[in-house]
Amino acid sequence: MIEIISGTDRPNSRTLTVAKHLLDLYRGLKADVNLIDLNQLNLADLASGEYYKGPGESYKNAVARVTEAQGIVLVVPEYNGSYPGILKLFIDYWRYPETFEHRPIAMVGLGTRWGGLRPVEHLQQALGYRNAYVYPNRVFLSHIKELLKDGSLKDQSLLDLLDVQARGFMKYIHALEQQHMDANSIRKNKPS
Repeated sequence: MIEIISGTDRPNSRTLTVAKHLLDLYRGLKADVNLIDLNQLNLADLASGEYYKGPGESYKNAVARVTEAQGIVLVVPEYNGSYPGILKLFIDYWRYPETFEHRPIAMVGLGTRWGGLRPVEHLQQALGYRNAYVYPNRVFLSHIKELLKDGSLKDQSLLDLLDVQARGFMKYIHALEQQHMDANSIRKNKPS
């Protein structure tokens, strides 16, 4: 299963629109894929001030899905020169090492002029530090307000970039699995 994460809790966001496009794209490629919309999770499950007790139910389920995923696609908007705080908070509840280490992760950034370059770079640092396999073919959607027409992406060159990324990411996941280098294979084969 590939989990696509819409990296903001903003209602009716452009991020969610792009994430839904990716969901359809991966389904069209016959991938087993789901969407995690951070807006649909109950923030009270995280913001209760009881970090050491772990997240509440909605986040616990989302973290379990990410931990079992074959791969993760992060759709990340730029907020104040980085990625949204809600995404950071969500990631802070991922389990280490099992959610991060050897987990294939692809990223799509979106924003104004630089298309989410800064949040993607910040995430690369954090995910690399935790030994995730960050897929190098990133896609940046600049001037996202103008790119989305009637609730969908219309720019064929960007649609092509997203398609190339999705196809390549699926090959990347399968190559890691064939060599038993992905997170799920390593966990399964780890001596008890």
